[in-house]
Amino acid sequence: MSASLALPASAPAVLDRISSVTLSSVTLPLPNPISDAKVFTGRQRPMTEVAFLFAEIRTEAGYEGIGFGYSKRAGGPAQFAHAKEIAPDLIGEDPSDIGRIWTRLVWSGASVGRSGAATQALAAIDVALWDLKAKRAGLPLAKLLGAHRDSVRCYNTSGGFLHETIDQVKANATRTLDEGIGGIKIKVGLPDSAEDLRRVAAVREHLGDGVPLMVDANQQWDRPTAMRVGRALEEFGLVWIEEPLDAYDAEGHAALAASLDTAIATGEMLTSVDEHVRLIDARAADILQPDAPRIGGITQFLRLATLAEHRHLQLAPHFAMEIHVHLAAAYPHEPWVEHFDWLHPLFEERLEIRDGRMYVSDRPGLGVTPSARLREWTVDSVTVDAPH
Repeated sequence: MSASLALPASAPAVLDRISSVTLSSVTLPLPNPISDAKVFTGRQRPMTEVAFLFAEIRTEAGYEGIGFGYSKRAGGPAQFAHAKEIAPDLIGEDPSDIGRIWTRLVWSGASVGRSGAATQALAAIDVALWDLKAKRAGLPLAKLLGAHRDSVRCYNTSGGFLHETIDQVKANATRTLDEGIGGIKIKVGLPDSAEDLRRVAAVREHLGDGVPLMVDANQQWDRPTAMRVGRALEEFGLVWIEEPLDAYDAEGHAALAASLDTAIATGEMLTSVDEHVRLIDARAADILQPDAPRIGGITQFLRLATLAEHRHLQLAPHFAMEIHVHLAAAYPHEPWVEHFDWLHPLFEERLEIRDGRMYVSDRPGLGVTPSARLREWTVDSVTVDAPH
């Protein structure tokens, strides 16, 4: 072989092992109580805090990865308790073998199932392993996965809740657009559907026809109401109608998707890939809204993204933009990412947002580090390491 064709010498394989896992239960207080349709219909109380499970994984070679999951209202202590039980199975594992580790951990808790709190506890660990793997490679997670773009379309939800007056919602929308966010989502699903339509009409008039606008009913309508209100909403040129029906009503969502010109979006409340498959097979959604922390982490999200891409579905991941900006950037079809500023106090860094788009940072891994306030809001913590 000529010198010009010589290949570079191979670097020796570097095997590493997990040496410790620190799990933290963190309670994030919200500045104001939050109400969507589930509050106005008596199903839930206003939300005043969000419970987070953080996993910090360290290896013998000195690498560290951080991941998180969350629960709104009940469930945070259950996630933390389950994670503590399965964490010892991580010690001594090669952190690069993420798929194998996921399978081992899900079988560690198989008697409580492969969805819900069990896999949500596993999700924080899985995200931390992907963060660690990208850091070892010196790459942002999106680049490790293989990015299709360096930025994604983004829209804001946190300014459109039902506890605020319509004038406040309009003012929030103006501020959101001034901050460079590209779309606005507002909550609907009030007991009086006429009031929903008045709020949507007022926001559309305020924004004009050129601004992307979405609505979210948070599963509050029955099938006849969803069809009737969905048809009335057609005139507003919405990007999508979100969760018009119960999250598990695949047939009802499919009927809406087939009947309305406006896209139907759902999936955020599902807690496994298999539950999403039922939506996909029923043609129940034009836009899937998976939540990586809810379905078991990045490993499961990638499985679902492959299925969604095969069916040419759009993707708009729910919440946790610090994770989802990377996963959306790696999705072949142009996605949307939901902007929430609630998590800002937990991290030192901020995502860059301008011209309607959210940019993948050039920092390795997820690109976030825990803040001092996160440590202050930690209500319980445990470290699992190798026996000495």
